[in-house]
Amino acid sequence: MEFLHKIKNKMKLRWISLILVLPFFVIIAAFGTVSPEVPHYVKSETVIEDVTLPLAVHNVDRNEEFWQIDQVRRDDTLTSLLSRMAIRDEDAIKFLMLSPDARAMNNQLIPGHNLEIKTNLDGKLLHLEYEIDHETILLAGLTPSGYQVATQKLILQNHQVLKSALIVNSLFGATDDAGIPDQVALQIADIFSSQIDFHNDLRPGDYFNVIYEAFYNAGELMKVGNVLAVEFVNKGKKYQAVHFGDAEGKFAYYTPEGKSLHKSFLRSPLEFTRISSSFSSGRFHPVLNRIRAHKGVDMAAATGTRIKASGDGIVDFVGRKGGYGNVIVLKHENGISTVYGHLSRFAAGLRRGMHVSQGDIIGYVGMTGLATGPHLHYEFLVNKVHRDPMTVALPMSVPIDGKYKKEFDAQSLDLMAQIEMLNRRQTASTD
Repeated sequence: MEFLHKIKNKMKLRWISLILVLPFFVIIAAFGTVSPEVPHYVKSETVIEDVTLPLAVHNVDRNEEFWQIDQVRRDDTLTSLLSRMAIRDEDAIKFLMLSPDARAMNNQLIPGHNLEIKTNLDGKLLHLEYEIDHETILLAGLTPSGYQVATQKLILQNHQVLKSALIVNSLFGATDDAGIPDQVALQIADIFSSQIDFHNDLRPGDYFNVIYEAFYNAGELMKVGNVLAVEFVNKGKKYQAVHFGDAEGKFAYYTPEGKSLHKSFLRSPLEFTRISSSFSSGRFHPVLNRIRAHKGVDMAAATGTRIKASGDGIVDFVGRKGGYGNVIVLKHENGISTVYGHLSRFAAGLRRGMHVSQGDIIGYVGMTGLATGPHLHYEFLVNKVHRDPMTVALPMSVPIDGKYKKEFDAQSLDLMAQIEMLNRRQTASTD
């Protein structure tokens, strides 16, 4: 029985092996039935044939009109400006150059002012608008009788703008972040110039609220007017100012209670300067190399920076004098004199005996005389005695006339209520 059992097992293994090998025989048989053939390659040829395509039809309208806007660049002339804008209309160019009414374009182009023109495809000038100033434009256009030119006053709408700004680094940085024009920043600095040093006193976290005039034409800002009210918080101390103009057209800034903020003298004859050399009775002179009294302040500024008369006065001297270089001396009331030294040049027409008003441009910063760099040397004398211009007590201007006090109070109350509203908004936004 055991022998039969072994035979059965061997037979079983042979059948399993046969089943496993069978597919390989099938594959070999399949390949064996394929008849070998030599592959046949098709020869390729390049065929070139002319094909006629329909021409594209484009109807050119030579009278099609185009608008362009550009700005006057430094050293632009009428010819270069129109050439850049592809004006090829000799008749129009000749007319604008010869017409007395187009003088503002021919020889008074102002960098930054806008020019808007309409032309056709051939560069023929059809219409022109040039910004003479913020309130006036020059119009020129082609009419059936030829080119005509005229000036037009813009219809400006006055709006009051309320803004708040936070000081991070500087006044201009804050106004830029808040979208406030530079003219407003300069006015704020001027209003509080005798109370805040805008170069050295500002601290991160200082802030201000301001209401100012903005003039628009067809929704476009054309110019900025006066600051009407402003509140400035510097190092925790609050300063406030309200604008008020009387019936005679004179205006000034006052505290909300009516105390005048206007000084009869400017603290600095330059806008926004830094003090590079302070008032001193003994200073090492960088040119003479010895100790010498410095009886004024040196205000560093670029050559050509405008210098203002710090107060109403009479020109006592204008010319060149020793180490001062080009110098101006003004005589004021109450025994006060001011000196402006190292100028590059004087204002046109300035002469001895001429009356000047506070803020008038009298000269330009330079480095004539004993100077190592461009700056203004400024002195303030009281009865011929030198005083520190940065600390001397400046006389106050005439206070507001009593007959306008009631009108002022009403205006001040309204403006300061709006300032307080800005304060509440600022507080709510930070909560």
